[in-house]
Parts: sequence; structure tokens; C-alpha cells
Amino acid sequence: MECFKLKRKFKDNKIIKKQITVMNVILRISSIFSFLFLLSNYNSFAQIKDNYTNQIDSLIKVTEPKFNGVILITQKGKTLYNKAYGFTNFETKKPLQLDSQFEIMSNTRQITAVLILKEVEKGLIDLKAPIKRYLPELKQTWADSVTVHQLLNHTHGIVDLEKPLLFKPGTEFKYGNLSYSLLGKIIETTSKKSYSEIVNAFFKELKMKNTFCYSKDKMTDVVSGHINTNNIFEKVTKSVITPESTASNGIISTAGDLAIWNQNLHHGKLLKSESYQLMFKYNITAQHGFFGKEKEGYGLGIRIIEKDAIKYVGHTGLGDGFSSVNIYFPENDLSMIVLENQSNDNMDLFYASEIKIRAILFKSDLFHQK
Repeated sequence: MECFKLKRKFKDNKIIKKQITVMNVILRISSIFSFLFLLSNYNSFAQIKDNYTNQIDSLIKVTEPKFNGVILITQKGKTLYNKAYGFTNFETKKPLQLDSQFEIMSNTRQITAVLILKEVEKGLIDLKAPIKRYLPELKQTWADSVTVHQLLNHTHGIVDLEKPLLFKPGTEFKYGNLSYSLLGKIIETTSKKSYSEIVNAFFKELKMKNTFCYSKDKMTDVVSGHINTNNIFEKVTKSVITPESTASNGIISTAGDLAIWNQNLHHGKLLKSESYQLMFKYNITAQHGFFGKEKEGYGLGIRIIEKDAIKYVGHTGLGDGFSSVNIYFPENDLSMIVLENQSNDNMDLFYASEIKIRAILFKSDLFHQK
């Protein structure tokens, strides 16, 4: 009997041990599943929060012709996305770098507009004054009616220095290069310095170390521009930039330096509040392919987009085989800067990648925080 009790006790202990072992296995499996569940949720959360990064990467991989340039997205002074794709020169195949220098073409005008407004703050320029006051060498009769403000927002009507105005100043919008070239001359008149000297000193003050005004002897490190005709890329060898046009299209910069520019401009470090607000007051609207089918406001060297899904301001630049986009979203303190050293001869394909990148951002959590 005693032996039977010992055997039964031994058997019971064995069963208990098996039960404990099974419970431990269940607990371990449960822990693993819990961990995997949390990891899955974390990864999903990370993907949702960072969805634009993967989508932009995927976009660049499938884009044809291949995207060739630098993309920079910043928010509140912090870099969210910054990548360089492609080459500085399609012949040498030297890779682009994040700090590669590009011609930014018409994005120069925002900079020139700020320099004009700084002269206004000094009392040296009156935006409502006729340009004849600052350019007495102009003998055309229209020089007494076209104002500085009308040069800034392309409502001047000037198509050629030797031709009559296209329309009465202030009544219509006609985009062109000449008006900002004249603004550069006005800055030189009031400051008694060359445009190049003034703007380069300005960049130095802002610590935009890789930005400068066009000069033939400084172009060694600037990437080459390329024109795409039926998927055949040709290097641009003759620039449209001239000493007279630098205030309109002659600034060389990097994505990083343009982010510095945005931070300073939109955080009150370049202009007084009143002057800054003047940039975004408009009395004329105009349509541009990158900004949509609707006419939007054109201020002083900058477009004001109010009819799109999200409000923002900015400008584009195109020429010499380069394209540039610099847009800023005030409510989110976010910049999207895209510089390319290739452009298409088909107008329908201008800024094709930039439009898609902007669309990705619009749908991201950067604008739809929960």
C-alpha cells in the first residue's frame, strides 16, 4: 500500500510538472505574439508617420525619364527628407551631392524683390513711384507711368525697351525677364553698388555659403544643365544669363541654402513685418502649370496659392537645362525644395516630378496630424 501511494504521488508530480511546462510554453508563445503585435503596430505607425519618404523613394525609382536632382523637405528648421539622385554631368557621370550648386533661374526674383523692399525700408525707393525716378536714362514715355511695384508683379506691360507698352500699366499680367533686370538696375542706382556686390554680401551675411550671383569665372563647380528632347539629353553650353539679367535669373544656389533663405525670410529675419506682408498682397492673378489650372495671386516675386488643397507660397525657375521649385507652407512651417539639372522641351512635362512629390506631401501626415 505504501509503495502504491509513493507511485501515485510520483505520477501526480509528473502531471503537475507537465502542466507547468505547457503553461510556460503558452506564456512564451503569448509573449512572442504580443511582441510581434506591438512591433507590427509600431512599424505601421512609423510607416504612417513617414509615409511620404517611402512614396517619394518609390516615385523616383519608376520616374521616366529618370529624376536627376536634389530633393529637400524641411519643417521647423529640421530636415525631414534630403536626397540627391543622378549626375552633375551626364557625360562624366559624376554623382550629384546634397550641396551641389544649381542655377535657380526665376527663383532669383524672390531674392531681388527682398532687396528692393530693403531699399524701401531705408526710404530709398517708393514702390508707387515711376521708374523714371530711379532710371533717368530711360527716354521712353512709359518710364513716367510704369511704377516699381508694377515691375515687381509683372503688370508693367513692357515687352521691349524700344517698343510701346503691351497694355496700360497695372491692368494685366505678362510674365517676363525684363522687369527684374530693370529692378536690378534700380537697386544699383539707390545703393550705388553693383547688384552682384550687394547680393553676394547678403548671402554671406545669411551664411548661404554655396550661393552666389552668376559670374563666368565662378561657374567651375556648378552642375551642368541638360535639355531632354525625346529622351535624348543634350548638355547646355550657352547660358541665357547675362550681366544685365542677373537680378532676374542669375543666382546659383543649393537646396540647403534655399532652406536657409526660407527660414530667414518667413521668420522675420530679412524684412520688417510690414514689408514682408507686402510680398503677399496682390492685385493681379495669373495661371501657371505647376500651381494648377486656376489663376492664383502673384505678389512681389512670389505666387500665393489659395485655391489648392493646402495654402502655400512659392516660385519656380526654368532655363539653361535647369528647373527649380521652392515652395513654403506657412501653417506648417514646411519647405519643399527641388532642384534639377535637366528640363524637358515638352511643356506638358515641365515640373512633372515636382508636381507628384507635392501631391505625396499633401496626402501625408505632415498636413493631416491626428
